[in-house]
Amino acid sequence: MDAAKTTRDGTTAPARGSATSDAISPSAELGIYIQVPFCQTKCTYCNFHTGVAARSLYAPYARAIEREISEHAALYRAAGLEHAVLTAQSAAIDTIYLGGGTPSLLDPADLARIIGAVHAQFPCALREVTLEADPETIRPDNAAAWLAAGIHRISLGVQSFQDAELAAAGRMHRCEDIGRAICVLRSAGFSNLSVDLIAGLPHQTPRSWTSSVEQLLSLRPEHTSIYLLEVDEGSRLGSEVLAGGSRYSAAAIPDDDVMAACYEQACAELATAGYEHYEISNWALSGLASRHNLKYWRRQPYLGFGAGAHSFDGRWRWANAHDAAKYVAAIAAGRLPIEQCAELSRADALEEEMFLGLRQLAGIDLARIEQQYGVDFGPRIATLCAQGLVECTGTRVRLAPARLTVSNEVFVALLD
Repeated sequence: MDAAKTTRDGTTAPARGSATSDAISPSAELGIYIQVPFCQTKCTYCNFHTGVAARSLYAPYARAIEREISEHAALYRAAGLEHAVLTAQSAAIDTIYLGGGTPSLLDPADLARIIGAVHAQFPCALREVTLEADPETIRPDNAAAWLAAGIHRISLGVQSFQDAELAAAGRMHRCEDIGRAICVLRSAGFSNLSVDLIAGLPHQTPRSWTSSVEQLLSLRPEHTSIYLLEVDEGSRLGSEVLAGGSRYSAAAIPDDDVMAACYEQACAELATAGYEHYEISNWALSGLASRHNLKYWRRQPYLGFGAGAHSFDGRWRWANAHDAAKYVAAIAAGRLPIEQCAELSRADALEEEMFLGLRQLAGIDLARIEQQYGVDFGPRIATLCAQGLVECTGTRVRLAPARLTVSNEVFVALLD
């Protein structure tokens, strides 16, 4: 089963190896990702470098991001990232994504200054500016301020419409908060909302899942993401499950077959409701797919700012250190705290082309990939077609829609 991470930003980890892959086209549009690692509470399933921090730390962190953006060229050069300077100068910014964590915790004035710093330092032709928010953080005053700051898309971390599931997961909001938050956002003037759900939360049943999907559809968001719960040692819940324990309602997690059935049910109901399934975990009404997240899956360039933020220019991947306090101190000292930096090998780039490309329901242009990388996937693709795992139309190959829950099997068969 494909267990998609529950992060909403879609970033991929830096790869290893030496470079033989091609850099981005100078005419490519560029995305900006802003990482805010603060949360009001740590969800039991969370396996990312985010956490609870005193509110007094929010403003200094926002100032550090502003400075990183404003001084990015000098910071990149000092860190030996000359290629990053060239990337920053190569194209207009068309998307900004403020993710986390819970960036809606920051003062709206700080968010406005961060967006203002992007405008001041880069040529901008913005088509999408997204803010991740939790339902309980949304009020009429900050919603209006977000819109005034140029944010016009909100990604809501709903996860479930069932109070028992939300409580078990460590979420602060409850079902009634979700409808209230949507109403506030619509009243403020937001016309592009995304809502996340997670299949596989503790205490979830087929009946409660059906109720959550029905309530999501009744709110008619323009976009939705549905993730399968990931169980790994990086989260409290995952660690407990792997240890065979019972804390965090670990024993109440539905099994893989139930999760797969819930996912497939959601696929069918969203299709009936007019949503386009464009990536394994993502659906949108016509023309409203996430422009920013598509950059990740299409291996298009983006620059990340903030603690733990990743960047990619088509050839290099690099990332800032995750520790927020160390990040702020480094920026104050005029230094970029790079934690990882790697130039992609041709093999790395090919693996990303296949893995990320096949996550998209439109699939990949196999002829282009084979020509660009000098490979022949013909025999493997023929076998997977015969097994009903992929479909071929001309030179395009995509995962069979009915087999998306076993996508990892396809990736392993292609890339091993």
